[in-house]
Amino acid sequence: MSKPTQEEAEAAVRVLIEWAGDDPEREGLLDTPARVARSYRELFAGYEVDPRDYLQRTFEEVGGYDELVILKDIRVVSFCEHHMLPVIGRAHVGYLPTNRVVGISKLARVVNGFARRLQIQEKLTAEIAQAIHDILQPQGVGVVIEAEHSCMTLRGVNTPGSMLMTSRLMGVIRDDHRTRMEFLRLARSGGSTR
Repeated sequence: MSKPTQEEAEAAVRVLIEWAGDDPEREGLLDTPARVARSYRELFAGYEVDPRDYLQRTFEEVGGYDELVILKDIRVVSFCEHHMLPVIGRAHVGYLPTNRVVGISKLARVVNGFARRLQIQEKLTAEIAQAIHDILQPQGVGVVIEAEHSCMTLRGVNTPGSMLMTSRLMGVIRDDHRTRMEFLRLARSGGSTR
């Protein structure tokens, strides 16, 4: 399948403007097709990268560290594959390292790389966890995403404020009750371990 050109994308936006009942030649809408195409290129940048590549550079000098590593509140901006409407929320990502760790910004990049695609939240959660599991080979991985789906809050059942929560737990974070509870407590808390 060949990717449409910028001009073809802009023409499609013009059709949608006309379909909605407006005039794409109106002064306020003249540059809208180009703006929409450019913004979609940015919003769907996840198709241009392999998020797993961000996890390739690791650090083995961990000073004997063998506890959970958790990055919380990573902003998630994605799009529902059924309605192409925004899914906005946050992800909490953690892993129990074996003998190497990854730079924390790389965890956020993995989330963003998978998020900037058309999909469902369940798949997004699983993809992030699987990538960390496959590349870092930790003892366990945990991913929790909580997000508001515009397809539910702006249309359809019209339920503003409703949040979808998904989780994927792997390895000891799934199988060891104490480790699972610690991960979930830290992912929900303000960071305090009390």
